Amino acid sequence: MENKKLGILLIIISLLVGGMFIYYSSLLIKEAENMGCFPNQDCFKVESSLNFSHFAVGIFSFILALGFYLIFFNKTEKAILDRLESEKNNKIEDGKFDILMKALDPYEQKVIIAVREQPGITQSTLRLRTDMSKAKLSYVLQELEKRGIVKRIEKGKTLEIYLKI
Repeated sequence: MENKKLGILLIIISLLVGGMFIYYSSLLIKEAENMGCFPNQDCFKVESSLNFSHFAVGIFSFILALGFYLIFFNKTEKAILDRLESEKNNKIEDGKFDILMKALDPYEQKVIIAVREQPGITQSTLRLRTDMSKAKLSYVLQELEKRGIVKRIEKGKTLEIYLKI
């Protein structure tokens, strides 16, 4: 939002300054015409002022273009903030996951890692990925569900497993 305000301010300033430069340039041209300056050596001051006014118009154009850029095209600030927020959330989530993994036994860790890699994994697929028997996997899932770490949702004849953390 700050970029838009800055862009609008730059456009207003550049229009005011540009108007002043154009007015000043037109005054110098009229003065030069009245004096018949262009072929005359006495008019060096007027000619150098005209050169300055051309330089000033270039600066005016740059400021005007920068103002329009800041209003309409500069989205980098929002993108950077979004990326930083996403990275912060990922680090927090990874920290929680690491703490959780320290509190689990090796069988539970296998199950949690597989469920995290594939949310909604079916119990039969989970059994194959963790290389556990049906009974052992069922027991581990019941314990994890009692502790509120996973939830099982019926889907047809099978159960899908999701992390609750």
